[in-house]
Amino acid sequence: MLYFIPTPIGNLADISLRALDILKTCQTIICEDTRVCKSLFHLLNSKFNLKLEPKRFLPLHTHNEQEFLSHIDDDFFANNVAYLSDAGMPGISDPGVFLVRYAQEKGIAYEILSGANAALIALVASGFCDKEFIFLGFLSNTGKQRQKDIEKALNNPYPSIIYESPKRILALVKTIATLEESRELFLIKEISKKFEKKFKNTAKALASELESENLNGEWVLVVKPNKTENESKNLLCEADILELDLPLKAKSKLLAKMNGKNAKELYHLLLSQNKV
Repeated sequence: MLYFIPTPIGNLADISLRALDILKTCQTIICEDTRVCKSLFHLLNSKFNLKLEPKRFLPLHTHNEQEFLSHIDDDFFANNVAYLSDAGMPGISDPGVFLVRYAQEKGIAYEILSGANAALIALVASGFCDKEFIFLGFLSNTGKQRQKDIEKALNNPYPSIIYESPKRILALVKTIATLEESRELFLIKEISKKFEKKFKNTAKALASELESENLNGEWVLVVKPNKTENESKNLLCEADILELDLPLKAKSKLLAKMNGKNAKELYHLLLSQNKV
């Protein structure tokens, strides 16, 4: 069995009892970084008086996925094997998805354990989410694409969750303030750690406040949804387009953009309906 085990993102006590029980049965640990993983095991053993002593730690990350999996024997997963990313839920802005797909393709039994996740903690703490949300992870580092990513977050009709490094968090908030200074943002750093801190205000106010803050630590930013965009999307539906005084070709193109269907097929459908 292959287990994907979330690891604490700050407080060691966030590890689940079930995760510890499973780790006791695993002699092979696949991990994002063997040094980080060995350090975690040392801390867990010390804090909870355990004897987690796997026989081997194998690195699996975005740079060696294909090579690693090409050398796996058929009986590799005959015994319990655990995969751990450095912190948090594997596969969420962390390696792991490639291994999940491999297990699916090869018919390998696998299970994802519940556990710590920075995105969900930040989302709930923001108070912005009624039902739906959008996870953007880390934005692009390049200028033009990064600008597009930020504009996308501001236009989303649902709360947008963004991961950011301490080196870029202030610049990110300042850019948002330049585009839309009154947009409300929620920021949280060092989740579940001793120096966890939350911020909630307009982009303009936060850009000023963060100037005097210690920015060290991992950050999560949640952008309040664009209600105007949400309302405008709900104003127009297919029935409204069909009632417009437009040529059939124009209607078919609009409908195609709305529902992703083929414009020519829609045109012939509308043409046949008009002849009836």
